[in-house]
Amino acid sequence: MLVHPQFDPIAVHVGPLAVHWYGLMYLIGFTFFYLLGLYRCRQEWRGITKANLEDLLFVGMVGVIVGGRLGFVLLYQPEYYLTHPLEIFAVWQGGMSAHGGFIGVILALFYFAWRNKKSILTVGDFVAPLVPLGFFFGRLGNFINGELWGRVASADLPWSMIFPQAGDGVPRHPSQLYEATLEGLVLFFVVWIYSIKKRPAGAVSGLFLFGYGLARFVVEFFREPDSYLGLQALDLSRGQWLSLPMIIIGAVLWIWACRRKA
Repeated sequence: MLVHPQFDPIAVHVGPLAVHWYGLMYLIGFTFFYLLGLYRCRQEWRGITKANLEDLLFVGMVGVIVGGRLGFVLLYQPEYYLTHPLEIFAVWQGGMSAHGGFIGVILALFYFAWRNKKSILTVGDFVAPLVPLGFFFGRLGNFINGELWGRVASADLPWSMIFPQAGDGVPRHPSQLYEATLEGLVLFFVVWIYSIKKRPAGAVSGLFLFGYGLARFVVEFFREPDSYLGLQALDLSRGQWLSLPMIIIGAVLWIWACRRKA
């Protein structure tokens, strides 16, 4: 049985500025997005240029941050923020929603596609393989912070871990690492390899949505539900209910794209 190492949440001090590990993980994720995007641009990927990539990175960052924060506010704690509206802007206190970030990015991609007169399916297929590594580094940030820990696990499980932040001293699943592996590394390799060969428009986006939704749904069985929400209908968590539409939409989009091509 392991004990969470209790990392210092601040990675480095630059004068009076404190750079937190979580923010640094976001920066690394955006960097990989850009570098992988450059590689895809060099493959002359359906007319997406380096200038387009830089615009996508900017609108994507805005979508992730704004969507992630508003998603947390609206999907997880609307009652609290209704009575404390100024705290909506206190992002340094934590509180980001992956599903909200998804919605924010999708809206940003629609804006980019409209502004540049490109197909949203083409834009989505370009972006989809670039995203999972961002999830990987984001979940590593959660682990470093010792937050979003897992459900109670057997002490016989070799990698079960005590999270002092939980305050109960019981062994738990390191669910942040499960998410980093499934939503990050596994999803990246699956979508990236699938996208190497030219696919019908929408197929890569569909696979990505389905894969992320499924990975998140599975990992939620090992992740401790938020204390202010608990388990909901059918003993599923809020994250699982939010993942189900992604699984369905992704599967429908993939099947539609492949049948349309055929």
